[in-house]
Amino acid sequence: MPDKPGAEAPILLRETDGAVAILTLNRPEARNALSEELMSALQSALDAIAADKAVKAVVITANGPAFCAGHDLKQLIPHTSDADKGQAYFAKLFGQCSKLMQTIVRLPKPVIAQVHGVATAAGCQLVASCDLAVASDAARFATPGVNIGLFCSTPMVALSRNVPRKVAMEMLLTGDLVDAKTARSIGLINHVTTHDELRVATMHLARKIASKSCGTVALGKEAFYRQLEMPLSAAYDYASEVMTRNMMMADANEGICAFIDKRNPKWET
Repeated sequence: MPDKPGAEAPILLRETDGAVAILTLNRPEARNALSEELMSALQSALDAIAADKAVKAVVITANGPAFCAGHDLKQLIPHTSDADKGQAYFAKLFGQCSKLMQTIVRLPKPVIAQVHGVATAAGCQLVASCDLAVASDAARFATPGVNIGLFCSTPMVALSRNVPRKVAMEMLLTGDLVDAKTARSIGLINHVTTHDELRVATMHLARKIASKSCGTVALGKEAFYRQLEMPLSAAYDYASEVMTRNMMMADANEGICAFIDKRNPKWET
C-alpha cells in the first residue's frame, strides 16, 4: 500500500511470516517486468535477508495477472539511440540481472518461487534460479526472446541447469509456452496446485524447510550447487569434506542425539 495518499506503491513488498520472508513483485501494471529499479530492490532485499538470522526461508511471489514478464523492454529501447547504440547500458543491465540470479543461488537460505501466472524470459529465469518452485495450474512458462530476435541467452543458463538439455533447447528455439503440468514433469517446478491453494501449499513447504537447522541447510545448499559443476570424483571429495564439517556442527550432534532419544531436536541455528 502507498505510504500516503498520492504516493506510488513500492515496487517490491516484504512481509514476514514466522521465519519465512515473503518478497512480492509489485508492478502489476507492467506484468512485474524486471526493471532496473525492481532488480535493485530485489538485490537489496536479498542482501539484507542473507544477514538476517531470523529468516530461514524466502518466498518470491507477485501481484497482478502475471508472475513476471521478463525484462522491461520499454526501458531498453530508448538506449538504442545512445552513441554506442546502447551497448554499455545493455551490458550493465544484463550484468545486474546475472548478479541477482546468482545471489538467489548463493543465498544461505532456500528460496521458493510462488508462481500464479505467466513467467517468461527473465521471469522464467527467476523461477529456474530459485531453489524450489510451487505453481498454480494456471501458471505458464516460456523463453520467447527468439520471437522478437533476442535469444534468451541469460535465462538459458538457469533453464538448462534445471531441465533436460533437449527440452531447454526446444523452449529456447520455439518460444512456446509450457503449462504447469509439463513444467513439473520436466523439473522446472516442484509442485502444481490450484490457485486458491497456492499460498497454503507454498507456505507449508517454506515452514517445513524453516523448521530445519539453518546452519545445516546453508551448508547443504552451497554444497549442492558447487558439486553440480564438478567431475564425479572431485564432487565426492568435496562432499566428503562438507559432511565432515557438518558433523563438527553442534546441530548435527543435537539432531543425532534427538533421533536416538526419540525427541524433537532443539537447533542452535
